[in-house]
Amino acid sequence: MKGICKDFGAIRALSDIDLTVNRGEVVALLGDNGAGKSTLVKVLAGVHPHDEGVVEFDGQAADISTPAASRALGIATVYQDLALCDNLDVVANLFLGCERGRPLLAEEEMEQRAWDLLKQLAAKIPSVRIQVAALSGGQRQTVAIARSLIGEPALVMLDEPTAALGVAQTAEVLNLIERLRDRGHAVLLITHNLADVRAVADRVVVLRLGHNNGDFKVRETTQEDIVAAITGATDSAVTRRAAAVAERAKMETQS
Repeated sequence: MKGICKDFGAIRALSDIDLTVNRGEVVALLGDNGAGKSTLVKVLAGVHPHDEGVVEFDGQAADISTPAASRALGIATVYQDLALCDNLDVVANLFLGCERGRPLLAEEEMEQRAWDLLKQLAAKIPSVRIQVAALSGGQRQTVAIARSLIGEPALVMLDEPTAALGVAQTAEVLNLIERLRDRGHAVLLITHNLADVRAVADRVVVLRLGHNNGDFKVRETTQEDIVAAITGATDSAVTRRAAAVAERAKMETQS
């Protein structure tokens, strides 16, 4: 994405945004509420066509003016609400929406494809014939991620995938993200959880008030630098707490 702008009436939600995500890379998109993260994701998903700028996919100019165009290009989006049908089983949820423009799908073929896909992700699902309503939060997230891979997308966007999950379930989802990277997918991770970022992300892109405000390699930057980019200040509650913890540790070492 180069020079992306998006206006809603008199309000400019995105201004000259640049963003690059490479295959086999996890990029964390961070920013405070109102920074423009959701708008940027919806531009890539084809929900909100951008007003200015250029989107390139594999070096070619791309048109993502509709969700269908985004999916056809190879972009899959897993929204925070997951959009699963609780009253259907895992197989039905994975292939829901695949009927259009295709011949009838055989139940046996869908079931085998579901098992193959879940095994590739090392997913912990007891049965592909269990109703989604009976699954845990982490398992439901797994089903949503697996569904996004049906069309073998190049880019997978995950919106707050670990929100409201427990420790063990969060670990399962983070493992899934790493497997997506290992499979060669480009992953755009939208999150507020800096621990998740440290665990799986290769780069961090920060938005602030609709503008780019930092592009960091995770291994070469500190949490304080990331927080400063998010808040727009070098002094915040997070940085003060980190400094206080470091000072206490120093005093304990000296004593």
